Amino acid sequence: MKITELFQAQLESEAALSRRTLERVPEGRTDWKPHEKSMPLGYLAALVASMPLWIVMTVNQDEYDLHATTGASFKPQDLRTARELVEAHDANVEQARAALAGTTDEHLLLPWRFLIGGKVVNELPRYEMLSNGVFSHLAHHRGQLTVYLRLNDARVPALYGPSADEGGF
Repeated sequence: MKITELFQAQLESEAALSRRTLERVPEGRTDWKPHEKSMPLGYLAALVASMPLWIVMTVNQDEYDLHATTGASFKPQDLRTARELVEAHDANVEQARAALAGTTDEHLLLPWRFLIGGKVVNELPRYEMLSNGVFSHLAHHRGQLTVYLRLNDARVPALYGPSADEGGF
């Protein structure tokens, strides 16, 4: 199996899980957060919806600077409703599919750099960045989002196994 095929399959699996989670995001709670140091619910949900674009960035750019002094910086889309979240997520997944379909295993072996303010924080082959920096990071933030759902009395979808709301305990 090619590396690109592995990531295409992983994208399909993770996209479906994210979509099911985003469908449950309660409206009118975008500023809610469980702790002062936590991200607001709306920002976190928009981040999960936007993260498939990180695949596009990792495939099509050689680096990303989180705090670049010039140029555009990544910011989650301003999405307010579950419908907007799902629609944006679906469009972002389409772009990620296209990026993976348009690349090669050889390209995914090339280095990719993550910088903060011009300083290299991480430099790894693209396939490692996709695995750890995108897919694992997405699972982390989606997990956070399911906790936010529970704390807002929204139904938590069964993702990697049953939830108390679906096929519960």
